[in-house]
Amino acid sequence: MTLFDKILAARGLTTRAAREEFLHPNYASVKHDPFLLPDMKKAVDRLKKAHAEGEKIVIYGDYDIDGLSATAILLDAFGKFGFKEVGAFIPNRFVEGYGMTMGAVDKVQNMGADLIVTVDTGSLCHAEIEYASSLGIDTVVTDHHNVADTPPPSVAAVNPKFPGHKYPFRDLCGAGVAFKLVQALQTELDGLPDGYEKWLLDLVALGTVCDIVTLADENRANVYWGLEVLKKQRRPGLKALMSVAGIEPEKVNARHLGFGLGPRMNAAGRLETAQYALDMLTASDGLEALEASEKLEELNIKRRSIQDEIFDEACQQADNMTDDRVLVVNSGNWNHGVIGIVASKLVEKYKKPVFIIGERGDEATGSARSFGDFSAADAVRAADDIIIKGGGHGAAAGVTLATERIDDFRRRVNEFYDSLQLKNQELYLLPRADVEIDDFSEINEELIDNLAKMEPFGNGNAEPILKITEAAVLNVRRMGADGQHVKLTLRDKNNVALQMLAFNAPEEFFREVGDEASAWFQPTVNEWQGMKSVEGRLLHISGV
Repeated sequence: MTLFDKILAARGLTTRAAREEFLHPNYASVKHDPFLLPDMKKAVDRLKKAHAEGEKIVIYGDYDIDGLSATAILLDAFGKFGFKEVGAFIPNRFVEGYGMTMGAVDKVQNMGADLIVTVDTGSLCHAEIEYASSLGIDTVVTDHHNVADTPPPSVAAVNPKFPGHKYPFRDLCGAGVAFKLVQALQTELDGLPDGYEKWLLDLVALGTVCDIVTLADENRANVYWGLEVLKKQRRPGLKALMSVAGIEPEKVNARHLGFGLGPRMNAAGRLETAQYALDMLTASDGLEALEASEKLEELNIKRRSIQDEIFDEACQQADNMTDDRVLVVNSGNWNHGVIGIVASKLVEKYKKPVFIIGERGDEATGSARSFGDFSAADAVRAADDIIIKGGGHGAAAGVTLATERIDDFRRRVNEFYDSLQLKNQELYLLPRADVEIDDFSEINEELIDNLAKMEPFGNGNAEPILKITEAAVLNVRRMGADGQHVKLTLRDKNNVALQMLAFNAPEEFFREVGDEASAWFQPTVNEWQGMKSVEGRLLHISGV
């Protein structure tokens, strides 16, 4: 059995049929009936009425990539279906905040809306939807977030998270649900013939990868084929953004979406307005697309600079909290759009759950990241009597509280952590190998070409990790302006050497020559000045 076969087997792909289905996803076979989703027929009927009567539709999106992608999907499709008047409203993180708000509904009314179609939001916006109704505006909700015991008072609420339906796959993102609405409308309206909806899959892929839903079933097929659409460069905005990001279209993969296009699009909403990102997605000519993409690049550079400043300041605080099991850091100078990213970096550095809180006068808003058995959402609930509001899930949460209660909150979440009597939580942060190997004999370009067939990688289909059980350190080279990167040369028992690289490496990665070590890594091809070499992306290293 080859190493590639062992990796597939480790993923549960043990039969020829299972491997074929996984390696070559079939769009048609997982194109589930959209009318199995709750309220889909009601949604289609209301949109057919709007189409017949020439009503003004406003697509109410969200400022994250999933919401922006879903908005662009419906703008594109509604145009092809021949809807007369269609606009879009993207809330501003710093003005309207997350989700639907009363003030935003007023702005949508001023746009002349007869019908709101939400994407990636709306399931919990009962009061706002009722308010819109009082203004004579109907609402169709399309969403994928958690739902309440009762659905919102909308004409239709299309969300796979609602109970009591027979749709076979429930982990669609907002863009995925919007795409299902398009598929349903295809059965009732002319303008987008069957099969042509596949040209929207680039946007579906973008939302699916960046919202970190499970890359299985329909999601996997949509992203797989969406990447093929991206390679054909049909959309001027994404073509320009790939150029600005240095991504070659014919080589685009899911990692490029999550770490190349995604951060640039998100930077707009984090610093100013996500409208810039929507302008890029909907640009109709090359110059307009390039200008929008360059704006996103400029904002992303600024975002990285702000992020680095916040990270350095947060580390200064965290370094003085050595006894805290949960880090709660705060400041009045931190940008609320960026602190979530910094929280993730702090978890990575300190191996502790983190709450990072930005103060705005008397009120403060925070973002949490956690791991293992410590739920960020449960920690927030344990401080219910201290906070104004908060919620989320195990790995991430948000919280709003009075600035004067931050110290009380810090004590409470640490007390909650202690009450759980957790052990060995850092193990959850360590990489887990798909396969352990004794030597580097099969770490070659053929293996890497085969691993590429497992794309798209992401949640539920992580890039494979290998562990060399024992290797000798032949060479250690510090790199970067501050010596923060490391390149190790490891030698296996057969005297075959492989270079391994880690950026921003923790100190324990800097081994001594002659050390015996176990290393966890991902095989990659390094291309430099026309030369190719196989190396490893070093994820973790330990003594034997």
